[in-house]
Amino acid sequence: MASGGEPFYMDPTFWVAGSFAAFVGIGLWQRVHKNIAAMLDARAEAISKQLTEARSLREEAEKSLSDAQARQRETQREADNIVAQAKEDADLMVAATKEQIASLIERRTKAAEDKIAQAEAHALKQVRAAAVDVAVSAAESVLSDKLKGRDGSALITKSIGDVEGKLH
Repeated sequence: MASGGEPFYMDPTFWVAGSFAAFVGIGLWQRVHKNIAAMLDARAEAISKQLTEARSLREEAEKSLSDAQARQRETQREADNIVAQAKEDADLMVAATKEQIASLIERRTKAAEDKIAQAEAHALKQVRAAAVDVAVSAAESVLSDKLKGRDGSALITKSIGDVEGKLH
């Protein structure tokens, strides 16, 4: 009997304990614990597969990342090489252009000097011709005054011819 004079079947603890014992007994009789264990094992296996798949995906992602980084480094090296080559080509073009400009300036300077020399020579010829003409005219007038007559005329004509031949 339970305390307080009540029969044991009136005590709620008895009924809770009995219900629990019946529940566990039925569970064992129906082999529920094996089903629960099988479900837990299946769940553990599924989680294990997910973890394995996650590791595999992570490894693939890390490999893809390293490949992408390697490609990026290679691309950067190629870009640096292209820039360096472009700078070198530009320097060569600048040097070639400077040479061409220097050559062009030299040729034009030489052509201008040649034209100046030709102009000087032409001017000198004109001055000499003018001087000869003036000298001949002066000599003709002086000699014509001094030498009059036939002998003087023949001598003047001969002298003028000699002077013109020597000066031209």
